[in-house]
Amino acid sequence: MHDTHAARLDHLDRVAHTMDRALRIPLIGVRVGLDSIMGLVPGVGDLLALGPAGYIVLQAHRMGAPRGLVARMGVNIGIDAVVGSIPLIGDLFDVGWKANSRNVKLLRDHLEAQSVAVTS
Repeated sequence: MHDTHAARLDHLDRVAHTMDRALRIPLIGVRVGLDSIMGLVPGVGDLLALGPAGYIVLQAHRMGAPRGLVARMGVNIGIDAVVGSIPLIGDLFDVGWKANSRNVKLLRDHLEAQSVAVTS
């Protein structure tokens, strides 16, 4: 993997961490992020959470992710947005789905597999 890709992935990991799992809920130990917290605000919360999610997908595209991978990342965001818009159920879903972390993992796995293929 290129050094620039590694640095960009680290940055995207931090964005995903902030959005998906930055805070631990006391007593139950579940990790939530700004995505889950913003989702509690009816209407605008889920809409605002699309910004960082879209940023991750845009960066994946700029890093050379194939269209199929970018589409899969878009589906993850779509599922998060649609189910997340359902009051209460969507908020609980957001806690477990963590679309941003899923998408960064997809990108990391792709770039690592690409790197292995080049060095083999």
